Amino acid sequence: MIQVAGYCRVSTDKEDQANSYTSQQSYFQEYIAQNPDWTLYEIYADEGISGTSTRKRSQFHRMIQDAYAGKFQLILTKEVSRFSRNIVDTLSYTRKLKRMGVAVEFVTDRINTMDGDGELRLSIMATMAQDESRRTSSRVVWGQTRQMEKGVVFGRSMLGYDVAGGKLTIEPEGAALVRLIFQKYAVEQVGTAELARFLTREGYRTYRGSSKWTPNAVLKILKNEKYVGDLVQRKTYTPDYLTHEKRTNRGQVPLIRLENHHEPIVSREVWDLAQARLRQNNKHRPGSGHSNRYVFSGKIRCGLCGASFVGRMKRRKDGTKVRRWCCGTATSEGRAGCAIGKMVRDDDAMHMLKTAVNHLSLDRDGIVRTVTALAVEAIRFTERGSGDAPEHLRFALARLQEKKEAVMDAFFSGDIGKEDMLAMKRRYEHQAKDLAQRLERAEEKQRSGEGLAQLRESIQAEVAALLDLDTESEVLGKTLVDHLTVYQDRHMELRLLDLPQVFRFAG
Repeated sequence: MIQVAGYCRVSTDKEDQANSYTSQQSYFQEYIAQNPDWTLYEIYADEGISGTSTRKRSQFHRMIQDAYAGKFQLILTKEVSRFSRNIVDTLSYTRKLKRMGVAVEFVTDRINTMDGDGELRLSIMATMAQDESRRTSSRVVWGQTRQMEKGVVFGRSMLGYDVAGGKLTIEPEGAALVRLIFQKYAVEQVGTAELARFLTREGYRTYRGSSKWTPNAVLKILKNEKYVGDLVQRKTYTPDYLTHEKRTNRGQVPLIRLENHHEPIVSREVWDLAQARLRQNNKHRPGSGHSNRYVFSGKIRCGLCGASFVGRMKRRKDGTKVRRWCCGTATSEGRAGCAIGKMVRDDDAMHMLKTAVNHLSLDRDGIVRTVTALAVEAIRFTERGSGDAPEHLRFALARLQEKKEAVMDAFFSGDIGKEDMLAMKRRYEHQAKDLAQRLERAEEKQRSGEGLAQLRESIQAEVAALLDLDTESEVLGKTLVDHLTVYQDRHMELRLLDLPQVFRFAG
């Protein structure tokens, strides 16, 4: 007797799965009954997930392992697309099975891999199945894109918003917490780490119910444009319809942005304050190691144990705050700071830096000219890569024209109705008019060199002020400081980056 296995995919609907499996079971039993030498070994059934990849089909892989173990000699499946829509997977598995003496029969397609022309016919059918999957994927992506452009939300609920039926609605309790987070960060100037500790201490819960807040969780909320009423979609994309792996969209496909799309939780003013602070705090921050938020972050060393000092905010009696740095090594009692017992105030450290810089012999005029030239070139380079650069606007106009042509193709092929076609056509024409006006202004500005002289003068004044240390520039400080070492006898040594001098200060 020939042991026969059946392979099928059943409905993903849990309520309909039992009926779907029973139907498939009856089909295989009736087909096997027509062959007296066959007996049913087992039916392997996966949920009806995509056939373009076998990675997530657990029953398929169990069937292959049982075939390797010699538990059956024939696999029945209705058609090639049920087995796999990936031609590479189809041929790879059927060849391995054939070498072990296990045949695969595709009943509807009338293909048996043991036949002389079986692989040729299978290749043709697998290619057709894969191409059908590609066309289906393209139709799905096209349809989703059109829905996104109409404002339909693709995504899950989050803190402050419920997502249902493609719409965002405010969830009051979560919205109140979101407003509190923005208020403390943007208005009260509370840092993300301190804010995370506050939320944990006060017993607030994350959207997933955790009582532990992290700075990263706070950052995700502060960066989510949905809270100001805007909608940005296609932040991820699927480059390969066969693997279905999602990747972060870094410009590979156009984002879909809709401003004032839904009811906001925070005002535009508070949102802008938060984003400005995020940008400021992100400047010159390294990818790993100590935070580079402050001038002396990770740059004050303990002369006794070698650990880095950590910063803590302390409130004075008059209500003002001062940042103090102490050794990050924990004592046996669990308190921060080793036996060095020395704290450094942030304003004292900045005073040492100013004193050191003032003792340097600098070609001020040369530095101003060089830095100004570099800054102007960097700004102009950034403008060329920004959304208002002429090259970018011309590219956007070309993409818009492609979209308009795609809409007409979809209309004439019957994929969309006349009403949808006209609505999208009007929207694209409005966008094209706006882009054309922006392009005209950008080209005129480029020809006239408008603002370049004013930009150069402004940068020169700013660089001169930095060299005078008129302001406590974090940018300049981070660039200059190599490290500050604090010794047990209370004296300190400051080294500037790439300079041999050592500046010593009494504690």
